[in-house]
Amino acid sequence: MQRKTLSDSLCPIALSLEQVGEWWSLLIMRDALQGVSRFDEFSKSLNIAPNMLTRRLNALVEAGLLERRAYCVKPLRHEYIPTGKGRDLQVVLYALIAWGNQHFVSDEIAVQVVDRTSGRPLRPMMVDEVDGRVVPWDECDLAPGPGASQGIVERLQFMKDALK
Repeated sequence: MQRKTLSDSLCPIALSLEQVGEWWSLLIMRDALQGVSRFDEFSKSLNIAPNMLTRRLNALVEAGLLERRAYCVKPLRHEYIPTGKGRDLQVVLYALIAWGNQHFVSDEIAVQVVDRTSGRPLRPMMVDEVDGRVVPWDECDLAPGPGASQGIVERLQFMKDALK
């Protein structure tokens, strides 16, 4: 059965999932953003089958999240370095860490996001793009953007009406 594509969607969540919605992809990006760059390092860290790792690395390169660079000519070997787009995924991974710690860790937290200087734990937040003010989650909402289709406008309005 052919997998459905989300690439024609206008929804930013669907478009993002089209690129990284498979769990190996996020784990590969997690490792790449922590400095893992070579095939054998990913393989050892993730304990992933070589054919699956090859497919996911190729897909992440094609999506522009990783750049493939040769580091050895004979035999030809590549390393995989996060691009700007790939580095921007860090905020999503940090949010997943915080969410996972809050809802799924049953004992002591094993990994947390901390301030590099103070060592204090951090949590995800939204910031007003204009004035830099932190906006609490319960004051955030979704709104149609400039490229919204009529379907998106109607869906967002439907959801807003359903919550009344």
